[in-house]
Amino acid sequence: MNIELNGINFRYEIDGPSGDGAPWIMFSNSLTTDVTMWDTEVAQLKDRYRILRYDTRGHGQTEASPAPYSFDVLVGDVIALMDAVGVDKAHYIGLSLGGMTGLGVAIEHGDRLLSLAACDARPFANPEWAAPWVDRIALAREKGMEALVEPTVARWFTEDFQKVAANAPVLDHVRKMIRETSVDGYTGCAGALQGLNYLPRLGEIAVPSLFMTGASDGSTPPECSREMQAGVPGSECVIVEPASHISNLENPAQFDAALFAHLERAG
Repeated sequence: MNIELNGINFRYEIDGPSGDGAPWIMFSNSLTTDVTMWDTEVAQLKDRYRILRYDTRGHGQTEASPAPYSFDVLVGDVIALMDAVGVDKAHYIGLSLGGMTGLGVAIEHGDRLLSLAACDARPFANPEWAAPWVDRIALAREKGMEALVEPTVARWFTEDFQKVAANAPVLDHVRKMIRETSVDGYTGCAGALQGLNYLPRLGEIAVPSLFMTGASDGSTPPECSREMQAGVPGSECVIVEPASHISNLENPAQFDAALFAHLERAG
């Protein structure tokens, strides 16, 4: 489905039972992916929850606006979509860019959330982490998204996972999503990541929160999830092993078990 919000056309999907009885879940994708990264989770949850997922600005089938973007813009997109669809409150689940957007939603609009799961995320862009985005943005602008496909896959999954022939369909699907991301969407969201700084405000998050990351994630390593757990009272931290950055696709069994337990606890 498509809807005009905040000046652009958004793609979104709704699954699960209609009516007012089922609680809402909202899924938010990582950089250079789309709603389909959550297919496995949606298939297991749609009998009990009403599920809203969307392609982030400039990703999948959602239109790109010119860069730069900010997390204020991305958070605003979440709230606008919730308002348009009629979602008063939801369990928010995001990975990487989606998880970091979730931090902003929980800080600025905590009254709209039932819980937060920020997966393979971090609260702050230190200079060492922000610097590589300059070259990645330049490469996308000069040579297009194809130039980012293999370097991204190499960073996102462990070597062991990449070597197993049975995992080829997962990796090929990720490659397809990267290729289909617009350059404007990539550079806009990458620019937002460079300005990430929710660390000083983590204590404002008051909803039940889970911070989860792959044990081998080099971009948002376990210490980032532990730092967020330390900053958010009553929150939980889970390290998925083995897994790297896209932990729900690399180790869905452990990822889903921890996520579903979090949802049950949050009510």
